[in-house]
Amino acid sequence: MKLKIITQERVVFDEEVDAVYTRGIDGEFGILKGHVPIMTALDIGVTRAVIGDETKSFTTMGGILQFKDEECLILTTLAEAGEEIDEARARDALERAKRKLRNAEARIEAKRAEAAIARAEARLKASLSGEKRFKLN
Repeated sequence: MKLKIITQERVVFDEEVDAVYTRGIDGEFGILKGHVPIMTALDIGVTRAVIGDETKSFTTMGGILQFKDEECLILTTLAEAGEEIDEARARDALERAKRKLRNAEARIEAKRAEAAIARAEARLKASLSGEKRFKLN
């Protein structure tokens, strides 16, 4: 089946894959060839594309997923391939967001910090070295 991950700026990925695993707003799920048509909203998380023995990871920052006619289309605001992610920068962003959450005085500040934490954690999980070392508490 074909997987396309597209943002407003670029096509992040467009290749044949054996399986797709991602995070929807109702939890994680997978799609294999022959899956019934589906359209769902995505949460901030990691999308994994399985190609033979290889797995490629991408951050997907929300958006929608549609699977129809053996094509999986992900339209998202922001997506990055794991190998494109600067792990040190993502760790710094995670620490800044955690500090903001601890110091948040207003509910809106806390929500923004929580979203920043989710984005940074997704980046770390999708990064090649972070995939092996980063564990969520």
